[in-house]
Amino acid sequence: MIMKRTIHFTVALLALASLESRVALAWDYEGHRAVNQLALASLPADFPAFVKTPAAAERVAFLSGEPDRWRNTQDLSLRHENGPDHYIDLEQLEDYGLKPDALPVFRYDFEEQLALVRKANPQKFPAPDPSVNRDHTRELVGLLPWAITENYAKLKSCFSYLKAFEESGGTPEEIANAQADVIYVMGVMGHYVGDASQPLHTTIHFNGWVGDNPNHYTTSHGFHGWIDGGFFAKIGGANMKAMQSKLRTAQEVAIEGRPAKPEEMFQAVMLFLIEQNKLVEPLYQLEKEGKLSGEGEKGRAGEGFLEGQLVKSGQFLGDIWYSAWRQAPPDIYLKRQLVARQEAAKSNPKSE
Repeated sequence: MIMKRTIHFTVALLALASLESRVALAWDYEGHRAVNQLALASLPADFPAFVKTPAAAERVAFLSGEPDRWRNTQDLSLRHENGPDHYIDLEQLEDYGLKPDALPVFRYDFEEQLALVRKANPQKFPAPDPSVNRDHTRELVGLLPWAITENYAKLKSCFSYLKAFEESGGTPEEIANAQADVIYVMGVMGHYVGDASQPLHTTIHFNGWVGDNPNHYTTSHGFHGWIDGGFFAKIGGANMKAMQSKLRTAQEVAIEGRPAKPEEMFQAVMLFLIEQNKLVEPLYQLEKEGKLSGEGEKGRAGEGFLEGQLVKSGQFLGDIWYSAWRQAPPDIYLKRQLVARQEAAKSNPKSE
């Protein structure tokens, strides 16, 4: 039977600070903030300098929490659009005859496939209870890989028109606004890449083990919140300096040892998610063995696992940012408009 997903989240509204040596929480706000900061730390020296200014870096870090802030609202249209972007339950794909490594690259093609299978098999896919499906998301498997890929495309677009303004006579105001757009998309998309490395965002077992449970893993509905933030709050935070030391310089996202083409970004994201899904059971095993209690030396044994997941997201995010910058195509239409504007100004100087 298809599991009905209840979206869980906890947003910690804490005072903002610059790059601290310790972060208070994991995939709550402070953890998402850490992912964006790790990605910023991975960027090479030749990446656009405006992104690395203290004000811009703080903005990128702050925006890591934006998609969770949207989830605080009771507006059903926003909950419908935003909620499924935070996860994908990979095990559910089998119920639809789909494989994780062969999904369509467009989200609406994917949703159409789900709808057609549900319509053809109503006995297998009973309609959700309307009282608990007011935002009409219970029929969905989750849309996290599309959220990441679409934001990568948005960032490429931002870099394209920024380059056009810089190279073809954009005003200082236009350039500044285009830079602000780059920073906004970088910051927001970081949230979804952060979600991707939290194994519980890839599984039907997102908040306690469900169904057959021969290994007797926890069924606690507090498990997701504990991994998202409770564990690191218990031990005093993750070690930012240690995580930074594990980064390499950002490079273009790779597939099979070569830079992924722009049209292959969805595939690269899916490969990343599939690898994180493989860690669902090891994560539950750590909890079973008492290595995530946060108490004593044994209770902190899972710290490296969780910090490693934050590093994975930070590294992958830095690579996606770098790919978007390097792969941004020329904005030919805008460049033509800017050239035309310059020519018009030359022929009619009084209009300036």
